[in-house]
Amino acid sequence: MEPLLLLAFAAILITCVLSGHSMFIALFAGWVMFFGYGLHKGKSVKQMLLYCKNGIAVVRTVLITFMLIGMLTAVWRSCGAIAYIVYEASALCSPQSMIIVTFLLCCLVSFLIGTAFGSAATIGVICITMANSMGVPILYTGGAMLAGVYFGDRCSPVSTSCLLVSTLTHTDQLDNIKRMFKTAAIPFILTCIIYLVLGTQVHASGVSNEARTLLAQNYVMSPVTMLPVIAVLIFALCRVNVKLTLAISTAIGILVTVFVQGFSVSVIPQLLFSGFHPANADLAQIMGGGGLISMFNVIGIVCISSSFSGMFDGTGFLDNIQHLIIQLSEKISPFAAILLVSLFAGTIACNQSLAIMLTSQICGPLEDDESQFASDLENTAVVTAPMIPWSIADAVPLVTVGAPSLCILTAVYLFLVPACNLLAQNLSFSKVKLWIHA
Repeated sequence: MEPLLLLAFAAILITCVLSGHSMFIALFAGWVMFFGYGLHKGKSVKQMLLYCKNGIAVVRTVLITFMLIGMLTAVWRSCGAIAYIVYEASALCSPQSMIIVTFLLCCLVSFLIGTAFGSAATIGVICITMANSMGVPILYTGGAMLAGVYFGDRCSPVSTSCLLVSTLTHTDQLDNIKRMFKTAAIPFILTCIIYLVLGTQVHASGVSNEARTLLAQNYVMSPVTMLPVIAVLIFALCRVNVKLTLAISTAIGILVTVFVQGFSVSVIPQLLFSGFHPANADLAQIMGGGGLISMFNVIGIVCISSSFSGMFDGTGFLDNIQHLIIQLSEKISPFAAILLVSLFAGTIACNQSLAIMLTSQICGPLEDDESQFASDLENTAVVTAPMIPWSIADAVPLVTVGAPSLCILTAVYLFLVPACNLLAQNLSFSKVKLWIHA
């Protein structure tokens, strides 16, 4: 019964995405199905509602982070931080180098601050804005950004996903990070090569004088505007809590917006809520966006999908599925089974944290070595979640920078990490099977 319900839910999700209907229709349908499953198993309505509440409570920190990111992106646009970097850096970067530059810068910042969403909201926005002003196809730069922000999200010492994996597997976080660098070395090199080759296919001519003039006319181009950016980097290096870092950067950005750019204090509440929307249409195309309202859709997705996790845990929904996966792993390999589960978990969970937890819950018995299991989770669930178009792991970074969902196709690092590790581990698994049979 359980596999059929999951397949039905996945089918509804995919149908909604392909037909252009709201994802909330599919999520609500899934909620009704899983809620009904609990009632069928003898749970009361009150118990099922409590399970939903418990699931949402787990991600309340994530919801707060979303709101901070929405406000931060609006303030960075209004205070001139993004405009200043774009104005100065655009004279140094060529359109042909922007794809690889976007990837490497997003890798660096995401490793420093440990969050894909925060990296997308900061350096991601900067890189995409600069690339757009140069006329570089966003299909390429959006994919490079998405791949880069999940580089650090996977292996940073301050990453919540890295901490979650080490907690679930009862392993040392720093040891896990060492293993992650080893298992990602070849995918990283291949990704850089691919982006360098893609760069040769870009025929844009660079930032036009009109674009640079537009920025100069509408902003005070001062190094002071960089203070919110500098604050993020310093606090990240000092291992300050991500939420506090984002809040402080936002506060500094508000001060710069008022005292440097000359905005009235009275517009700040509207700026934080609805985002930055300059009157100049050309400027709005480059710099507009952000605000709490930009995150409402994502917050709704998180709340509903998190309730799924609570219901699964409370009803034992995944118990029978675990037995099937154990049998499957004996025919293929543990890593291949974990990879398949992570893809399916990402499909139904719609966010990275729940995908990791569900994959860990189902696949825990497949690996006796906890360190190896931690590495397998990092090389599957952490990087496969952003491959799902309707997952917030994909939607938030792309929505933040204004890139289309098709950018998933050019986020090659996310594909190469599981692919390379699958190849390596399946070869080892085959050798073990041959040795046993011999």
